[in-house]
Formats: sequence, structure tokens, C-alpha cells
Amino acid sequence: MKICTRLTAFFVALICITSIRADDVAGWTASLGKNYEIQPNIVYSTANGHENKLDLYLPRGEAQSKSGPRPTLIYIHGGGWVHGTKEHSVLNLLPYMKHGMAVVNVEYRLAATSLAPAAVADCRCALRWVIASARMYGFDTKKIVVTGNSAGGHLALTTSLLNESAGLDYECVTGSLAGPVKLDLNVAAVVNWYGITDVPDILTGPNQQGYAVRWMGSQVNSHEIAKRVSPLTHVRVGLPPVFTIHGDADKIVPYSHAVRLHEALEKIGVKNQLHTVKGGGHGGFSDEEQAAIYKKIDSFLRDHGIL
Repeated sequence: MKICTRLTAFFVALICITSIRADDVAGWTASLGKNYEIQPNIVYSTANGHENKLDLYLPRGEAQSKSGPRPTLIYIHGGGWVHGTKEHSVLNLLPYMKHGMAVVNVEYRLAATSLAPAAVADCRCALRWVIASARMYGFDTKKIVVTGNSAGGHLALTTSLLNESAGLDYECVTGSLAGPVKLDLNVAAVVNWYGITDVPDILTGPNQQGYAVRWMGSQVNSHEIAKRVSPLTHVRVGLPPVFTIHGDADKIVPYSHAVRLHEALEKIGVKNQLHTVKGGGHGGFSDEEQAAIYKKIDSFLRDHGIL
């Protein structure tokens, strides 16, 4: 039943964001197998003896050869940094595949394998892998969008907002043993679904969340790490545009996280939008709300020359 409900929501969203008829959407989904190929479980990095893997959803054959490099989506799953899998949220990729984007679905080390900031470092490695592998897989490095839900939204932000000065890129060795190849790790846009923007806020105090405590563990410098991996710490001029979706009744990630990020970006002139779901909780939005959100995401990506 849950799968049927989610499929219905995404078909509604696809109809709304592309202004096509329901039978056309059915035709597109029927042709997915012909137009896309899946390359699962590619190892993009190894850390602490753990292989981090990603899945590729690539336009293939004539669909790929006619257009050259494709706008590329990097999707990062949620789960409070303590659970979740890349396979769990695969339906979230469909609205982007409808536009012919290449999609990279990323997994990372959860808290049971490595405490913070491992997940952040892993996702930075995934971005590095995508850019280094662009020619092989047809990724357009000028049109990379990073997105995710909840903890995945946080990781989408840190992947896109951090730079090498944060010191979280050292495990990503691309190239010879002499050291990592210098790559331009800039992305074109971020779509943040109710992501955490202030980790210390949910580590202690009235907004404390158990998943944040588990991610930090008993590290003596946990508050220093929490600040280091908070998107708000890395707000500065020159960041990519950010589109944020957040319910104002969210009890898992406070709505204030979205508001504060929006205000901080506005203050320094970074292009961004905040879409508030009135009465919305931590995801689980209605079909109509999902459709409205994807329609705005579509416009946002078009406005910034990505689609």
C-alpha cells in the first residue's frame, strides 16, 4: 500500500511539473527500461575498511548520444545519519529522470560504522568521484545538482557548501599515490528537503534529537565537530543557489533551520528560495503538496540554466 501511494504521488508530480497528460506519463514510465540503464554498487571510496557505493541511472543508447553530457543529479538518502539505504528512496529519482538527467544515488557510512563527520566526508568523496568520472559517464560538470531528504538534505548542503579548507576531503584520493588530483568541486544548485542546518542545535538543548546524539557518539570534541559540519557555518559569498523545502510543523528537524539558512543566504546575496509547507511535518506531504513542490523545483532549475 505504501509503495502504491508513493507511486501515485510521483505520477501526479510528473504530470504537474511537465504539463503532460497522464497517458504520456504512463508511456514514459513504460519506456524507462529502454531509455535508462542502471549500474549498481560502484565503489566510489573506501574508508575504515568500508566500501562506499553508489548506483548510476544513465540515459543510454540514442537518448544519450544525441545530447552529449547530461545535467546530473546526486541524491543522498536520509535517516538521521544512523539508518537508511540508497535503495529505500529510489522513487525520489523519477522526477529528475523524466528530464533526462543522469542520476547518482549515493550511500555513505552510517553511525554504526563511523561516527561524525564520516558521512560528510564520504559525500564529498562522492562529489569528487562524479566530477573525476564525468567524461566516462557523460556527466555535465557545469550542471550538477545535489539533493537529499532530512539528513540527506544536510549532506546535500555540506557536500555543496564546504570547501577544502574544512579539512574533510583528505580521504578522497583521486589519481596517483602522490596525492589527490585538484578538482573544481563546485556544483550548480542544491535542493534541500528539510535538512539540518545547525547540528549543535539538535545535539543539546530543547531541540535535542536522539539521532544527532548517536551520530556524534561520545567524542570529546563533539560540539566542535557539530559546528564544523553545520551548513550555517559555511555560508559565504559565491555559493550555489539553494532551494529549500520544509514543513513549518516539523518535529524532527525544526523549521527554524530552514528559516535561518534562508535568512543567512539572503543577507549575503546568495540566490535561494524557501518553500514552506503550511502545517507540514517531516516529509509525508500530500500528493498536491508534492506536485506543487516539484513544479517549483522544475522552475528553479530552469531559471538557473540547469534544465
